[in-house]
Amino acid sequence: MKRFAQLFQSLDQTTKTNQKVAALQQYFSEAPDDDKLWTIALLSHRRPRRSVTISLVREWAAEMAGLPVWLFDESYHIVGDLAETIALVLPKPVKTSERSLTDWIEHVIALKDLEDEQKREGMLEAWRSLNHRERFVFNKLMTGGFRIGVSQKLMTRALGRATGIDENILAHRLMGDWSPQTTTFEELVLQERAADDLSKPYPFYLAYALDVSYEQLGPPADWQAERKWDGIRGQLIKRDGHLFLWSRGEELVTDRFPEFEVLTAFMSDGIVLDGEILPFKDGVPLTFQKLQTRIGRKKVTKRILQEAPLILMAYDLLEHEGEDLRDHPIRHRRRILEEVVQSVNQEVLRLSEIIPFDNWPVLEQERDRSRELFSEGIMLKRLDSTYQSGRKKGDWWKWKIDPLTIDAVMIYAQQGHGRRANLFTDYTFAVWDGDSLVPFAKAYSGLTDAEFREITTFVRRNTLERFGPVRSVQPNLVFEIAFEGIQASKRHKSGVALRFPRMHRWRKDKHPKEANTLHDLMEMLKMYG
Repeated sequence: MKRFAQLFQSLDQTTKTNQKVAALQQYFSEAPDDDKLWTIALLSHRRPRRSVTISLVREWAAEMAGLPVWLFDESYHIVGDLAETIALVLPKPVKTSERSLTDWIEHVIALKDLEDEQKREGMLEAWRSLNHRERFVFNKLMTGGFRIGVSQKLMTRALGRATGIDENILAHRLMGDWSPQTTTFEELVLQERAADDLSKPYPFYLAYALDVSYEQLGPPADWQAERKWDGIRGQLIKRDGHLFLWSRGEELVTDRFPEFEVLTAFMSDGIVLDGEILPFKDGVPLTFQKLQTRIGRKKVTKRILQEAPLILMAYDLLEHEGEDLRDHPIRHRRRILEEVVQSVNQEVLRLSEIIPFDNWPVLEQERDRSRELFSEGIMLKRLDSTYQSGRKKGDWWKWKIDPLTIDAVMIYAQQGHGRRANLFTDYTFAVWDGDSLVPFAKAYSGLTDAEFREITTFVRRNTLERFGPVRSVQPNLVFEIAFEGIQASKRHKSGVALRFPRMHRWRKDKHPKEANTLHDLMEMLKMYG
């Protein structure tokens, strides 16, 4: 645990990529295999489930610190991070521990099935024997809040340098359905195998948002343009008579989308398709809101299948007849993809159409039509591009349409977390309904640190009431709220819910009475909902 806590601190204290990779490489060269395996799992978002409720953790930490719970909670609101708050308020440890990271994670997992009093003693035992840095990491693991600023790509790069195994090979091995409780470091990372797990997908290739003018991309003839579909990215795999469907989040979702099962009988073995899982009915895509009725459901009723049927909109072919095609240019992969989709000839598998264009202004006009076609914009792919791993810049771009926007008044504010714990950064916004303000959205991103500091000063000087960590404020500030979609909602007082709301800009030029109205929101709902 000491070694892992030191790694955590080293990664947390730098923003430089090379330093993070070096720290990880050293760790992977020195740590025991079982600790290395758990570290890979943690950095791959395979965290152990929370085994003790947050309320009990707060209660026991306050008790050990000799604080009333209300004072502990006030400290938490200021610090902004529960694990750090606990590490700060607890008394010094009475002993030291040489237990490994794996031992402590197993300790965390074992607490899940114990009675509360046994859980309490298990927690106190850990806190008594861990120093401040180790307690912080332990608390993160215990509360299920373990996150660190390292991408899986960087972790894989460091692991490759430590083991001498090619980074792309490792990226493939680390995908799929595994956990440290079902495999070993030797089996997962080091062991050479004639063939990978039949179900394993390839690492996804991700595009950057277009940040240059289209004139800088060169001749249109060098590019392939498609719709950027508003669904869930997925890979459909058919190997050895079995069909598998993976989401981009490395989750096996075959059972959740039973409509694809029919493809088992019509698709040849040795095929891996990359595409978008889309709600699709009567020849047109449905809204993302329809897809949300399917996300997270493990049991799908006949009614849901009728209301939100799904397809895979295929736009790339990564494997064909068992051959890895990723190093072939997309013009070659596309030609074979068209043949595959045509030969399968099933409604649940459709081909993402290429948009013909001979000049950039024509394509810009097509992009402007995206919302009416239920897409987010245009995907641009250089015709000689290979299929790479992770996010690369230059060959694939996403050219999204501008978001929807509405001007709203801030009515509530709450302090942030982590480095923003001392600032009010989380806001609730409202629009006018006659002379009343109706809340309709929350947002916490989109502004600069300087703007957050200025707003924090305003909140402290203009607080009307306090509701725990939340403050109601004078409705004097107007913000332009950007969002990707709008839908009707019975759960919200306004009657609408927004998709990905964020603050586009602070409208210091507008008086609160100039903000938009609930009627304006309803008109947008009619047009885009």
